[in-house]
Amino acid sequence: MSLDHISTSIILFFMLYGVSAIIALNACIYLLFRKGNAFSADVTPPMPLRRWAAALFALTFLGHIWWLFFRIYSGDTNSVAFMVLTYLDCLTLFTTIPGTLFAMLQDRKRHVWPIVIATIPFAVLKILHIVNPNGYFQTFGLAYILLVYVIFTIYMGFAVKQYGRWLRDNYADLENKEVRLSHALITVILLLIMIYGFDDEDLTINYIVQFISIIFYCFLLWRIETLPQLKNITVEEQPEQPEEQPYESTRQLLVIPSNIEHLLDEHCVATQLYLKHDLTLPQLAKIIGTNRTYLSQYFSYQGITFNAYINNLRINHFTKLYREAVSAGKTIIVQQLASESGFRSYSTFSLAFKQRMGQSVTTWMRYM
Repeated sequence: MSLDHISTSIILFFMLYGVSAIIALNACIYLLFRKGNAFSADVTPPMPLRRWAAALFALTFLGHIWWLFFRIYSGDTNSVAFMVLTYLDCLTLFTTIPGTLFAMLQDRKRHVWPIVIATIPFAVLKILHIVNPNGYFQTFGLAYILLVYVIFTIYMGFAVKQYGRWLRDNYADLENKEVRLSHALITVILLLIMIYGFDDEDLTINYIVQFISIIFYCFLLWRIETLPQLKNITVEEQPEQPEEQPYESTRQLLVIPSNIEHLLDEHCVATQLYLKHDLTLPQLAKIIGTNRTYLSQYFSYQGITFNAYINNLRINHFTKLYREAVSAGKTIIVQQLASESGFRSYSTFSLAFKQRMGQSVTTWMRYM
């Protein structure tokens, strides 16, 4: 076919389509073969996350290729080839996307096989649509995929919340470790791609899908390379209790040593250990000479998390530095004082200060 018979809009679309495929391919190659981190040199991302994301980018690239050949040589949406490619697309994405999102949650391992099984009814509906192409099975298939998406989104909401609690129970610094906003944005982007993808005959919609896909690739790659590999923190077994002791409650079974508060004052508060970046609960437990489980339960019974305990000490340190600076008539730079108090970023400090003091740092300073 002569290029004179192809509209400019079609040519531009295929150029954009090609750019999207190349970005996916390059992202895959980068994640698989580059050992260093081009985004954050001091961050080592989780290796399972890089592998899952590389698989996602690779299959996305292959999807561009096989759909391109399908459009060129067939284009029949009622054919067996269309049914096979649609299911293949669904299976690969419904495996690699959850696998990538699960790998971001480093609190425990989650399996993708239930989602793979959930794609089987979609394949059955596609086969029924080929046998009887009256449109009903196609509609049911799209509705089913949306239902799976909604269920998966709800599950991820609970999983991300659980992951956030795990972070606060074990880490003093949460910068770049939290994934709530990342998961929310990825979920919205995927929903937009799904909605726009339901009508692939409209060229404008296809333009939008490719633009959104490119944004998705770039954001996902950035998020992967800025998420640090967290240290393996496992729950220690609780000390064995005498068999004759009756079970009454978890609190009674786990008798916390009465000197933990004294140990914290001596080894964490007095030595200003709380100023140390990336302090973890197991590290603190080892330093004060106690059991991780005991220390975790101690904070739980106090109604706070490990993260809140450390942040409270840092806020107290900040207020002390601030008062000393005011008394000495020194120039006060809040960001500098926050950094000297153990906070990596001012935004984290500002949020922790408001949670601790019940007002913003600017309001607090105004009435000091």
